[in-house]
Amino acid sequence: MADDSARVLQGLQGLIRDDLERTNRIIMEQLTAEVELIPTLGSHLIAGGGKRLRPMLTLITARMFGYRGEKHALLAAVVEFIHTATLLHDDVVDDSVTRRGRATANSVWGSKAPVLVGDFLFSRSFQILVDHGDLKVLKIIADCCAVISEGEVMQLVVSHDLNLTEERYLQVVERKTATLFAAACRIGAVVSGRSPEEEERMFRYGLMLGNAYQVVDDALDYSSSRETLGKGVGDDFQEGKITLPVIHAFQQGDGEEKAFWRDSLAARDHSPASLARAIALVRERGSLDYAVSRARAFAAMAKEELSTLPPGPERDALRDLADFSVDRSY
Repeated sequence: MADDSARVLQGLQGLIRDDLERTNRIIMEQLTAEVELIPTLGSHLIAGGGKRLRPMLTLITARMFGYRGEKHALLAAVVEFIHTATLLHDDVVDDSVTRRGRATANSVWGSKAPVLVGDFLFSRSFQILVDHGDLKVLKIIADCCAVISEGEVMQLVVSHDLNLTEERYLQVVERKTATLFAAACRIGAVVSGRSPEEEERMFRYGLMLGNAYQVVDDALDYSSSRETLGKGVGDDFQEGKITLPVIHAFQQGDGEEKAFWRDSLAARDHSPASLARAIALVRERGSLDYAVSRARAFAAMAKEELSTLPPGPERDALRDLADFSVDRSY
């Protein structure tokens, strides 16, 4: 399964190799600043082995629609800057120690610098968009950033709250994660001059893809290994995040199990023994399978949005990416 997942990403990267290299060059060029800490800290995360999924969505969408200019690479760089800024802020809020198998910026430089560099990346993104001169793209990104911020606050509010419903959880996922996937896809359609209907289809594709991706990410936190996942297994549990596997296990559990979840999450008992019990319970109650089944349904909806779009290797790659979002192990 891991080999199949790797092949999906390699196939996608192969279709947009030149565009992706151009985007990476733009990212490093735009990271320059008079304050040395900004490129140092920004590069620590950007060059840290991320999949580049979000900018690749902009690039592959533009290619699918026949775009042959260069502006999509610049806009893809903006998408990656927005993503990186949110990760810097996330790691501070969550007090995370590792990401992608490396020390987080906040564990190396403290919490203040990553927050400020994240702010720089947001600001630089809007500088680029203003220079680009497309108000439609500027609005897409501005709206996206507002929704992401709302999602971050929502997640903070429901942290440790075992009354969280699946519906509310999915609202957080859509705002915090899926909206940037959706914006990345819509930008690729906009820069290609496609119809409003095609723009909307790509937006919905990205939204469903992002939902599937995050639900699986939350399941992997209870099922993968540190080496495979690139972060600490059980990080969500340690941070008191109520994700879909926990919601399902809590709802399916008996009285003693519900008491465990309350004691460990609501009462913040995040000991190694509690983590081991939590992993056992989400497996015994079928909560991982349930989460994956929900993700698979989102992936199916994502693929359905592609049915009327231009056929070819790019559309095939987007279909494969929907499957990858569910079948991956990292």
